[in-house]
Amino acid sequence: MAEAHAAVAFSFTVTPEGVNLDLNHEVFKAIWQSGLLSWKKRIGRMKNNFRNGLFPASPMSFVFTLSIVMALHYGGFDPSFGLIFFFQTHMLGLDVSNPIISYDISCALFAIIMWLIAILLIKYSLKALLTYHGWIYEVRGPISIKTKLWLGLVRLFGGRKPLLNSYQAALPKLPVPSIDHTITKFLESIHPIMDEEKYKRMEKLAYEFKNGIGKKLQRYLVLKSWWASNYVSDWWESYVYLKGRSSIMINSNFYGIDCVLEKPYGCQVARAASVIYSAIQYRRDLDREELEPLLLNKIVPLCSAQYERQFNTTRIPGIDIDTIVHLKDSNHVAVYHKGRYFKVYIKHKGSYLMPAEIESMLQKIVDDPSEPAKGEEHLAALTAGERVPWAKARTEYFSAGKNKASLHAIEKAAFCVTLDEESHNYDPDDPTAFDKYGASLLHGKGYDRWFDKSFTLVVFANGRIGFNAEHSWADGPIMAHFWEYMMEEDGIPTRYTADGHCSGKLSDQVPNPIRLEWDLPSPCLYVITKSLSVARQLINDVDLHVMMYTYYGKRFMKKCKVSPDAFIQMALQLTYYRSEGKFCLTYESSMTRLFREGRTETVRSCTAESCAFVRSMDDPKKTNAESIKLMQIAADCHQRAYREAMTGLGIDRHLFCLYVVEKYLGLDSPFLSEVLSEPWRLSTSQTPHQQAQRLDIEKYPNRICGGGGFGPVADDGYGVSYIVAGEDTVFFHISCKKSCSTTNANQFGNNLIKAFADMKSLFDESS
Repeated sequence: MAEAHAAVAFSFTVTPEGVNLDLNHEVFKAIWQSGLLSWKKRIGRMKNNFRNGLFPASPMSFVFTLSIVMALHYGGFDPSFGLIFFFQTHMLGLDVSNPIISYDISCALFAIIMWLIAILLIKYSLKALLTYHGWIYEVRGPISIKTKLWLGLVRLFGGRKPLLNSYQAALPKLPVPSIDHTITKFLESIHPIMDEEKYKRMEKLAYEFKNGIGKKLQRYLVLKSWWASNYVSDWWESYVYLKGRSSIMINSNFYGIDCVLEKPYGCQVARAASVIYSAIQYRRDLDREELEPLLLNKIVPLCSAQYERQFNTTRIPGIDIDTIVHLKDSNHVAVYHKGRYFKVYIKHKGSYLMPAEIESMLQKIVDDPSEPAKGEEHLAALTAGERVPWAKARTEYFSAGKNKASLHAIEKAAFCVTLDEESHNYDPDDPTAFDKYGASLLHGKGYDRWFDKSFTLVVFANGRIGFNAEHSWADGPIMAHFWEYMMEEDGIPTRYTADGHCSGKLSDQVPNPIRLEWDLPSPCLYVITKSLSVARQLINDVDLHVMMYTYYGKRFMKKCKVSPDAFIQMALQLTYYRSEGKFCLTYESSMTRLFREGRTETVRSCTAESCAFVRSMDDPKKTNAESIKLMQIAADCHQRAYREAMTGLGIDRHLFCLYVVEKYLGLDSPFLSEVLSEPWRLSTSQTPHQQAQRLDIEKYPNRICGGGGFGPVADDGYGVSYIVAGEDTVFFHISCKKSCSTTNANQFGNNLIKAFADMKSLFDESS
């Protein structure tokens, strides 16, 4: 009850002598500090909004503009050609008997107008410049005069010392491709995977759509693109993520893994405290916009909109559609340990707690011998099961009393932390160890990760870490950026003592962790049990294989004059063909963050060119030189498609939005229905590495992050995530379903290793 007593700011008693008032000065001091902190944050946001509104100009540029105007004025030249005199005599009502003051004020007004006009001209000039994407096709080739001129202008108008969101207003809108372009590219993409009869049928449907209902749907979509910041992102978030009624565990959430070659510095609670502290430091940089915006080739800005909901964010279940709830701030994290939930403060008396102080609170949780309340241990299974039962249970059993308060403590936390009882690691002598590590992060036991939270940090008993992230609020590169920051910060030598604890001294008054209380009735326990049953069925069906490939990496791939991503995609095509004896519709995720509020686009990696290369690998009549030539042609085709996807010329988001418009209008297109129902039997994604260049892999090669993965998209397909880590290492995370008799993650991994070896032998034997 100590917390309840401390929460009382004052008390009073009535006696015959009068009223005795007892003030709690500590509470009033805390309220005062909280108010000050809140106003500091508001002022900080106002300051950043002001700077972002001016960018690429700066507040100091007004001083420069005013100085020029005043200098010209006192030099006898009127830079306004009479406008200053007009302000002085007709608009401001100034006392002309004091001409110096009135003229100076008029000069200042003219300077403000010219300054604002210059800012708008520069801002819209930069926005116009960023609509040019010819540079992306010349990254590794000769640069045209047009692109050189463009680069010079972007550097000129690009501004200096940008905040995280400084470029947002200058980013162009995602353009709507023409129907002709999309249909042509779509037909090209399906031709290699269909027989001639099916292709002719699809071609007929496509042309009927293009010449018929497609024109009407396109007009509505163009109208939306004029009105909305991004014609795709809001529908993509709602219909692809939030409207899904099945489990988000495995089906939607993704995971990330530790730098597996470096032994954890600290024990479990010390490592947990360290990464919690690093995460809060990262959040502080986000709030202050001190995190530098990402620039492609150190010139072209990427959209930063997705960072906003990284912390203090929870997905709330609904009957028909879920919602994302984001808070401006949160002063605690929610910690799960041995079936119990705790509220752990990260800020005390206006200051963030240091790692050693956080460790002391986590140690109290580990030392706490109390048992979970009835149903508490498996409570998070609600977030792992189907969405409708969870939505109904949340309304019925968590709308009042201690259940509501405790649930809010979890949902309003900055993020969740699981102190896991298991130990996981990478062991080169035991390939299954890495598989179990990845599986624990992908789904855990189905009840020990709060899957609705923007992310859950998982700290294993041996100090290894990882995360499980909800997907609707952002895409993988945002978490990869955060994870890179975490790996770099946690590697600071002074963070830990020699005995594996966090360095630093404890303050006198470190707050205690607060045990969350629950009163779960029998009907609620039944829903939890049912949700856990659904989660366990999914867990028992997923087959995950994680492998570290070290025979060669991007160093060799670049020597082959092939993009590492294209090289890996060709290897995946070869692997799938050898595994299944056919080609399939292949999804590779590309980003569209060159545009405002851009998220992802699909690169269709299975092309006529890639199929020709794959067939040549098992054709004894083909020479190595011929196979190499075919691979380079296929890789160039893939790179071209990737660049088109990045620059708004992709296929699938356009078709998806046309489908949404069709449903709003109550129409029906056989073409769109068939296109949107085609399964992606090979779904792939590359995890970006060293986005912010914080980690020097050459200097610290053991800090290679193991990347992360996701579940299979199709029941009879594979999900493959990979990260090109360093010069000679690639991590693969391969998933499929055990219930499918034709898929096997380990066998796919073995075939992938053979494909890599065969592709390397092409060049070894030709040299």
